[in-house]
Amino acid sequence: MTFEPGCRNNWHIHHAKSGGGQILVCVAGHGFYQEEGKEAVELKPGDCINIPAEVKHWHGAAPDEWFSHLAIEVPGVDCFNEWCEAVSEKEYTQ
Repeated sequence: MTFEPGCRNNWHIHHAKSGGGQILVCVAGHGFYQEEGKEAVELKPGDCINIPAEVKHWHGAAPDEWFSHLAIEVPGVDCFNEWCEAVSEKEYTQ
C-alpha cells in the first residue's frame, strides 16, 4: 500500500473472535501509526508494527513524504474490519 504525502486511512478496527489483527511492514518513505489513546509512532523502512485484533488505529504518510508498507492480515476466526471516522487534522498533526 502506498500513501502520497499527507494521506492516511480512517480510524479502523480489525475484529476477530480469536487470532486476527494486522502486521505492517514499512518498505519506503516516512509515515505514522497511531492507536487510539496513544501517541503516534513514526515509521520508516524496516519497521514492523503488530496490531492485535480489536485495537482502533490508523496509519499513513508523513505530511511531506510518500510512504509505503505491506499490510498482512493475521488469520483468525470471524475476522472483519470496521471503518470508523476520519483522522482529524488535529489528531494527524500532534
